Amino acid sequence: MKTIIRNAWIVNEGNKVIADILIANERIEKIGTSINVEGVGAIKEINAEGLYILPGVIDDQVHFREPGLTHKGNIYSESRAAVAGGITSFMEMPNTIPNTLTQELLEEKYVMASKTSVANYSFFMGINQNNLEEALKTNNETVCGITDDGLYFNNDEGILANYPQFLEKLFSRTDSLVALHSEDDVIIKNTTTQYLKKYGENIPFEFHPKIRSEEACLTATKRVLEIARKHNNRLHLFHISTLAEANLFDNNLAIREKRITAEACVHHLWFSDKDYERLGAKIKWNPAIKTEKDKNGLLAALLDNRLDIIATDHAPHTIEEKSGTYFKSLSGGPLVQHALPAMLELVHQGKISIEKTVEKMSHNVAEIYRIKERGYIREGYFADLVLVDLNNSWQVTPKNILYKCEWSPFENQCFKSKIVKTFVNGNLVYDNGIINDNKLGKRLKFSKFR
Repeated sequence: MKTIIRNAWIVNEGNKVIADILIANERIEKIGTSINVEGVGAIKEINAEGLYILPGVIDDQVHFREPGLTHKGNIYSESRAAVAGGITSFMEMPNTIPNTLTQELLEEKYVMASKTSVANYSFFMGINQNNLEEALKTNNETVCGITDDGLYFNNDEGILANYPQFLEKLFSRTDSLVALHSEDDVIIKNTTTQYLKKYGENIPFEFHPKIRSEEACLTATKRVLEIARKHNNRLHLFHISTLAEANLFDNNLAIREKRITAEACVHHLWFSDKDYERLGAKIKWNPAIKTEKDKNGLLAALLDNRLDIIATDHAPHTIEEKSGTYFKSLSGGPLVQHALPAMLELVHQGKISIEKTVEKMSHNVAEIYRIKERGYIREGYFADLVLVDLNNSWQVTPKNILYKCEWSPFENQCFKSKIVKTFVNGNLVYDNGIINDNKLGKRLKFSKFR
């Protein structure tokens, strides 16, 4: 059966226009006004008058916890939450158990997703100082990239940004996109010692951005950028959290031409250090949520294209794992269900346009990773679409949270915009609170970098 969505405001490639979209065989068959569907077989019609239709969000940084940490979340549970939030494709990190450090383990995750993921999917190949040769085998047309993100939680070495000699070796040999977490371990250890001496185990959460400081982020990011520019690599930097870092990037090139790209995350755009008193460990992330100046500076850097995309760093933990003292509470939190509604709230506040939001959450992600036939509303592209009501207020409550961990830092937040329907490969997988998981997502495919 074909589907036609009529009279929606289509937001795509910097424009808004009222038109119809005809979906057939997983793809967008036609875009136009008053599309005639007589004689084309069975048709399901959706009247979307007054609603907005966006290309599905592509989230390049999630931790869905499978295998090994499925008490926090799994591909099935978190992909359901993702489509409820308008995210139609995700890229997942390697800090599962076991860490994804071999091609065999990587492919096992793809097999898992093929059986349970409601959204489209890709998985990063993990890299540390011991598996360089294995990481270099990564196929750039079937895997989104290689990363160290999250792997530092399971060893004493820390992240690769602290090992310039290894980065020299990696950047001189790889043609994959390398995505890195960038903080300086020495600086963090020193500041941790200072606050531990002062407060003991009961360090107030408000000092998290002092411990994982601007200096720690800026020092590491400068180091990584210097090496990547030397080798002209495809480098992507995850979750930039400070204005000082954002100022290290330029906006001289079109997104397709950039060799170095970077992102901001929703929590760094929404919360600031003022919120630690109210939310405590619930907004403890690495890198830390920092000052109001940083929050506003990140948004400004997105608007002028120094920063390229918006991601979630969705990292669920149980509420028990987020409880306790500063050192006992784990860093990270769930976000995929509420990321797009939060960004649309900033649209309502006049801080960013809906066109720019689509660019940063869909178009540019597809460009950075060279994702084939996704990220835009174009004839012939896969029909990954989100139908949004910009004037349908709702409140985040425990009853409507879909994360397996069952909590959100946005709990009790009222949003003015509501996700009405989500299509993945032309299949209606989310419809006004009901999830259809009979149709599963597909493995993302990529073009090679030139």
